[in-house]
Amino acid sequence: MTDSQLQNAVIETLKFEPSVDAAHIGVTAADGIVTLTGYVESYAEKIAAEKAVRHVRGVKAIAEEIQVRLPAMKKHADDEIAKRALDILKWNVAVPAEGIQVKVEHGIVTLTGEVDWQYQKTPAEAEVRFLGGVVGVINRIGLKPSAKPQEVREKIKSALERAADVEAQLIDVDVVGGRVTLTGKVHSWAERNAAAHAAWSAPGVTYVVDHLNIQS
Repeated sequence: MTDSQLQNAVIETLKFEPSVDAAHIGVTAADGIVTLTGYVESYAEKIAAEKAVRHVRGVKAIAEEIQVRLPAMKKHADDEIAKRALDILKWNVAVPAEGIQVKVEHGIVTLTGEVDWQYQKTPAEAEVRFLGGVVGVINRIGLKPSAKPQEVREKIKSALERAADVEAQLIDVDVVGGRVTLTGKVHSWAERNAAAHAAWSAPGVTYVVDHLNIQS
């Protein structure tokens, strides 16, 4: 796929995505690297645009430079955003809200604290990104290590082998403490995401370094 073809494919994908107003988003492409510029009216829309582009065939990396420009009617005070963030975290039964702290500054929400599992960390961020007035989310929630590195590696390798959309033999897994490094190659963003998900699903994993190369 040429740079021009990839650029057009990304533009059409953004136009087709109902949760994104593509009118104010600029797209350039070079050697599989897509750069997104312009602005959107919410942080959730920014995330939706990036997610849509990741699924376009031929995209190897994304340089995301989209700004969030909230309309006056959608702006909220930081203390109001913080209160809503705390409330919505308490309402989600998958998130141990008592272990998470919330800080809001100029619409940017920072989450800190510790949880036991990645599946508790990810929803916490997902919940607050849709709140009105949020222009960015920084997820600094840590994970508590709870397993030996060899056990973690074996569980990840097993998960990769069970995954239908992952060629496990092409992926190497290295574990140091709770830090997992994935190297090797995959054939698409979907396969790369599936491999990362398999790594995060193992108990004791506190950080995943994704060095997988996408080779179409």
